[in-house]
Amino acid sequence: MADSAAPRNAASPLFGHRIVITRAVEQSSDLVTKLERRGAIPISLPLVAFSTPENFAPLDAALRRWHEFDWVLFTSANAVQSVAQRATTTNLGILRPSSRPQVAAVGPATNDAATKAGLHVAHVAKTHLGIALAEELAQQLRNKSVFLPRSDRANPDLPAALKKLGANVTEVVAYHTLPPSNVDRARVTEVLDENSDAALFFSPSAANNLADLIGREALAQLQNNIAIAAVGPVTATALRDHGLTNVITASDATADAVIAALENYFANRASANQSTGSHASGATHG
Repeated sequence: MADSAAPRNAASPLFGHRIVITRAVEQSSDLVTKLERRGAIPISLPLVAFSTPENFAPLDAALRRWHEFDWVLFTSANAVQSVAQRATTTNLGILRPSSRPQVAAVGPATNDAATKAGLHVAHVAKTHLGIALAEELAQQLRNKSVFLPRSDRANPDLPAALKKLGANVTEVVAYHTLPPSNVDRARVTEVLDENSDAALFFSPSAANNLADLIGREALAQLQNNIAIAAVGPVTATALRDHGLTNVITASDATADAVIAALENYFANRASANQSTGSHASGATHG
């Protein structure tokens, strides 16, 4: 995965470290590039896969009503891409200029996906959580018609919060989240060994799928050998639910935030090693 043309930063605390990325390859290009520029060695281990809905009828019905909604809330880049692709396939003109619906995104990555799809995003959540998105838009969503396209495995907290606000919510499965079809226990064991330095998790599904592959006890033991990093508090909570107590948590879902959290961790570990003369292993904070 390395790009020999990319400039290397030997001063980065990530230089020479093997960083396992559990996200889908197609979602990781920006992160891979930035890791490589810091001299890190990114390794792909996709623990989540995606597929289209088994039945498109609910999504198609919602897309035909697109301009009747007051708001559309996107809680992932996958939801944006699934909606945009289906609208294009069915020739439904969701990008037709209109004051309705307004579009909100849960964070920077989702905002970028929506913008690339040609949607104008009216609001990006300051705290990159679905519940925070509902809270920040509480006054605008009250008694409004809200379209919520999501994964079949999405957290139920958001639609419940929206209904509590008085919003009229149309929740539709836009895509399915699945275990990876080409990753097995042997592959996981090969990658997540003592030669790796950190593993990055981007969703609760990745943590859950890994637990299913290798067992909860083996997952918890990983923190004794490598640093475990989560993108956001929801993913961190999922990892802790599987017994991991030392989880590095990135402030948001951007590549820069993940890298900053890792650099801070490895810089602190190097400093501690220099001052004590001993080897520290695993993450340093939960």
